[in-house]
Amino acid sequence: MACSRPPSQCDPTSLPPGPPAGRWPLPLSRRRKEMSSNKEQRSAVFLILFALITILILYSSNSANEVFHYGSLRGRTRRPINLKKWSLTHGYIPILGNKTLPSRCHQCVIVTSSSHLLGTKLGPEIERAECTIRMNDAPTTGYSADVGNKTTFRVVAHSSVFRVLRRPQEFVNRTPETVFIFWGPPSKMQKPQGSLVRVIQRAGLAFPAMEAYAVSPARMQQFDDLFRGETGKDREKSHSWLSTGWFTMVMAVELCDHVHVYGMVPPDYCSQRPRLQRMPYHYYEPKGPDECVTYIQNEHSRKGNHHRFITEKRVFSSWAQLYGITFSHPSWT
Repeated sequence: MACSRPPSQCDPTSLPPGPPAGRWPLPLSRRRKEMSSNKEQRSAVFLILFALITILILYSSNSANEVFHYGSLRGRTRRPINLKKWSLTHGYIPILGNKTLPSRCHQCVIVTSSSHLLGTKLGPEIERAECTIRMNDAPTTGYSADVGNKTTFRVVAHSSVFRVLRRPQEFVNRTPETVFIFWGPPSKMQKPQGSLVRVIQRAGLAFPAMEAYAVSPARMQQFDDLFRGETGKDREKSHSWLSTGWFTMVMAVELCDHVHVYGMVPPDYCSQRPRLQRMPYHYYEPKGPDECVTYIQNEHSRKGNHHRFITEKRVFSSWAQLYGITFSHPSWT
């Protein structure tokens, strides 16, 4: 009898081949499991691709608004403010007593915390300076042959207050003539409960001869405005913290007719230094971070708040002739 259906359905030889010998269709539960696994893999790949695309978009956005271009100084379109006309009276608030910040020095030296000073035997030369300025908790004990001991001013960041006050034999009693200048955001220095100003005042009760001042909130804003005027960058929007070196340099220009800086490297130093040469960031921390690694990481970072050491040094270079600043060990202008 003739088959009325299509040949493919009538001729047994034309039927689709069955599974090869020894292979049978997978159970339904297993097939569902494999399909679910494949779906999860595709979802994971999609999520990874989405994350990569998002990162690329964010990176491109950040690159277009880069915090700083290493090796450049942008945005300076006007003559800098004359720092020597800033008011010392309104810029620095006495923390202990009712004194006012001492009047100008003719010649000052800034002794940085750089390891470039080790082995220089500059101690006697630094001791002869009229006024000597140091920063944070850089000690002189054990290093006086290279960095001297005389300390006229010590500029201390809010983050270093406890490190300084916990070692009074090194920082208070060793050089009792030292004038301390503490700087920090008003939220850190003058908040009602547990303010750093109160901590310093309590230290003053233990050491009545201690003389200390805090940078006023109005002057802190002036420091920010100065940074923006010199670099074209808003400090907060560019996620930057001004360094103690920035505050110290400005204060030195305010207080001194001439400033000599020991141990500060020029702004292009890290791009020229041999790669295998390692210099600790601080002379008193031989196993601490490398100087150039610290500078470059801070300069380029876009996340968090960082110091812009290299940019600050470019500003200092532009101030050299204007304010009579010289640099040595290494020497540069």
